Amino acid sequence: PTLLSVCSISSNPYKPEAPMKAPAFDYFRATALAEVFALLQQHGDAARVLAGGQTLLATLNMRLSEPALLIDIGALNDLRGIHVAGNNLCIGALTTHAEIAACPLVAQHAPLLAMAAPHIAHLAIRNRGTLGGSLAYADPAAEWPACVLALSATLVLTSARGERRVAADDFFTGLYTTLLAADELLARIELPVLANNEQQAFEELARRQGDYAIVGIAARALRQDGCLRDVRLAFLGLGDKPLRAPQAERAMQGQRVNELTLAAASAALQSDIDPSADLTNDVSTKRHLAAVLMQRVLRRLATT
Repeated sequence: PTLLSVCSISSNPYKPEAPMKAPAFDYFRATALAEVFALLQQHGDAARVLAGGQTLLATLNMRLSEPALLIDIGALNDLRGIHVAGNNLCIGALTTHAEIAACPLVAQHAPLLAMAAPHIAHLAIRNRGTLGGSLAYADPAAEWPACVLALSATLVLTSARGERRVAADDFFTGLYTTLLAADELLARIELPVLANNEQQAFEELARRQGDYAIVGIAARALRQDGCLRDVRLAFLGLGDKPLRAPQAERAMQGQRVNELTLAAASAALQSDIDPSADLTNDVSTKRHLAAVLMQRVLRRLATT
């Protein structure tokens, strides 16, 4: 493929040494998956894939990422779209946050995503940022990783070697790291469609609309005879990756939501999480807020 070389200069003439803009790189706009696979195999870790660009372009400008080659996959329409196949809701990796928020199929079959989408940054970013870009970058404060974890999603990865399927529980491995190999793309996610007695809920706290979350939670459960079953609680903003809360989940299995069971779940939650302080919130504050949000979503799961 023919590559376009891109150079950059500092935007501050008084500090030309300051890394204010992206370093030089080669650029290629792919028109077929085969082109992407060939370049990834050729360049390995020296290549980066550009989807919506809302994360990658920022890391380039801050010199946190310095790829030799940028592969733009924005023209690959095979990676777009939302449809139902059997018992799964399938969402292409290049589907934007705004498209997910506005889609009737999402509202019907995965309402958790529709609840979470308005919390993602600002409208301009939701119009450009993509589901696949967010999941592949794996920011622990992002909404989509916690959502796919709560919903038991399957992530479909593709490469020249074919497709492989990875459960969301296994996909996120650490800070900004996943099981995605250097020669793979995230093609789509598959979510079980909403069951008749299933409830979903999302809550997030941030200093201002559009800021990174201090803490957030994505939750789902089956409601039967006034009790919650198959509870899944996934937190964002509390660790180096989206986190399940297995002990808090067990505390609520088969239980009615009341003050006693909420207190038991909150106590169990403290063993599930080990948050780090940030610039404005200490560890005890994050623990408290996580319990508050968990109680909110459990009440919603029991009553909505």
